[in-house]
Amino acid sequence: MTDMTPPLDMPVTTLRDAPDWRYMLQECDELYRYLPAGGSDKIKTHQRKAREAIARLIKRNAEVRLQPRATKPVTAHLRRALDEGRQGALAPAVRALDAVSEHLSWQYGYEKVPKGLASSYAYAEIAGAQGPVISEDIILGVVLFAPGCTYPAHSHKGITESYVCLSGAVSENHQGVYVPGSMIFNPPEHLHRITVGDREPALLAYAWLGEPRDLHEQKMVFTRSKK
Repeated sequence: MTDMTPPLDMPVTTLRDAPDWRYMLQECDELYRYLPAGGSDKIKTHQRKAREAIARLIKRNAEVRLQPRATKPVTAHLRRALDEGRQGALAPAVRALDAVSEHLSWQYGYEKVPKGLASSYAYAEIAGAQGPVISEDIILGVVLFAPGCTYPAHSHKGITESYVCLSGAVSENHQGVYVPGSMIFNPPEHLHRITVGDREPALLAYAWLGEPRDLHEQKMVFTRSKK
C-alpha cells in the first residue's frame, strides 16, 4: 500500500485549511445523495457507499496534499467544458471544480496511450492515495474528453465505478446517451467504451470504490476489440 505519511518537517494542510477542497467534496456528496438511481438497488448501494466514504473524509478532516500541477493537450478544452457545465443541471459541482481547477494534476494513467487519445483525454484526481485529498477507500476525480473522442474498451478489476456527466454528452457501449445530470454505473470487470459528441467536450466526475489494494494498485489497460 502507498505510504501516505508526509515527511516530519512538512506542515500538514487539512480540509479546514483548504475550504475549496472541502466544498468540492461536499458537492461530490450532493451528486451521490440526490441523483436518481432509477430503481436500481445496485446503484443505490454504490451511491450510499460513496456518500459514506466522502463523509468519513470530511469528518476526519482529511489531509490535503496538492499534486504537482500538470496539463495535457485536452485541457485546452477545459474552459469550454466548465462554461457549458455552469449552464447545466449540476452547476454547483462545476463551480466548485472551477475553484480548484488551477491545482489539478491532469494525467493519462496508462503507460502506452493509444494513438490519438493523448490529445483528446486526461483525468485528474480529487481524492486518492496521492491526493489532493488523501483517501484510502474511495477515489474521486474528473475526466475530460475532447469533442469526437473515443475512449477504448477497458474494465477495472475489483472496482465499482460511476461516472456523473457534468457537461457535454457521451455514450457508453453505444447504449444510450448521457447528458448533464446522468450517471453511468460500471460494476467490476464490466467492459466499457465511451464515445463523445462531435461538437462539445465532455466533462465527467467519477468515483471508484473497492478494496484499498484494488484501488491503489489498479493497472490501467485497454482491451483490443474483437474483429
